[in-house]
This record gives sequence, structure tokens and C-alpha cells, in this order.
Amino acid sequence: MTKNKRIRNPNHPPKGSSIVVQPIRNEKDIKAIRKLLSGNARDHLLFVMGINNGLRTGDLLKLKVIDVKDMHPGDSINIKEGKTGKQNILVINKTVHKILQEYLAASNLSDNDYLFKSRKSDHPLNIQAVNALIKRWAASINLKGNYGAHSLRKTWGYIQRTNYGVGFEVICKRFNHQSPSVTMRYLGITDKEVENILVNNEVG
Repeated sequence: MTKNKRIRNPNHPPKGSSIVVQPIRNEKDIKAIRKLLSGNARDHLLFVMGINNGLRTGDLLKLKVIDVKDMHPGDSINIKEGKTGKQNILVINKTVHKILQEYLAASNLSDNDYLFKSRKSDHPLNIQAVNALIKRWAASINLKGNYGAHSLRKTWGYIQRTNYGVGFEVICKRFNHQSPSVTMRYLGITDKEVENILVNNEVG
């Protein structure tokens, strides 16, 4: 009898290679994932909230319905980061607000339920589950590379820097990093991408 060979996830890094996850660099891929998730209100909200805030996914998973249900675009709430113990804020923009309201209207969640509640229990999704979800989404749109829960936060920072020219100092403050150089390494921005920013942002 032959043993079944285990099929390797195409987005799982080869043995011995870096396990650092990447940001989603192209807006067309972001749009493709949003389209993929359009029929899944919870996962759609998690993705959109993650790429619009720059907070750690673990901190988003701690949110309860009562924390956000009455928020409007431009509103913010204070949160305490689980990893650092530092204070930070969650901000709701128009895109997040729209999807949040659609999710709450379609769900049977009560005020004290976790916003990103597991379908198997009353607990929230855990990081391992989110990692698996994001790898699945990336594979579904044929997005090559290593992606996971940190990809959401990194995507926010990457898009802010490369599309809108936001300085590393500002992104560093948002991430509560020790220095802008840490933020640059964290986002994995290459020298070529920096050159493209300079070419695309002519002055005068």
C-alpha cells in the first residue's frame, strides 16, 4: 500500500527559506480578494479593517460588537496593544463603516459577542485560523508569495508609503516601532520600489 503524499500549500515557503510574510503590494490583488470575499461578510470585514488600520490582527480579534457598533466614519476608539502594552487607536473610515454595518445587519451577533467570532465556538478567530484564511485567499487569486495575518497590517503600511508617499516616520509611529528603519525592514520595501517613488513624485 502506498502512502498518500501530502500536498504542499503553494503559498507555504520552502523548507529553509524565510518565513517572513509579505504585504499585498498591488491594488488589483486587493480588489480581487475583496471580490472573492464579497459573499462572506465576516471575512470581508476582517480583511478590509485589517488593511485600513495598520493594527495587529491579534488586536482586531479582541474587538467585541459593542466596541464598534455605534461608530461612524472618522470615529476612533482607544485600544491597548496586546504585544507591546502600548496605547493605540482604531479608526473607522467610510469603507470600513459600510462593510461593518452590512456585517452587523446580516449577522445574529449580540453586543457582547466577539466581532470576528469563530463559527465553531463563542471565542474569536485565532491567529492560526487567520493565517490559514489569508493563505487560502492568496492561493485562490494565484497570488504568489508568503502571506499571513501580518500581511494585513503590512499592506496598510506598504500602500501608505508607495501610493501616498507617507513618510516612514509617520508609519513608524502608527506601528509603535522603535525607529523608521525598523518599519522599512518590516514592510520589505526594496531599493527599486524607493526609486519608483522618487520617479513618480516629481516636484516643480
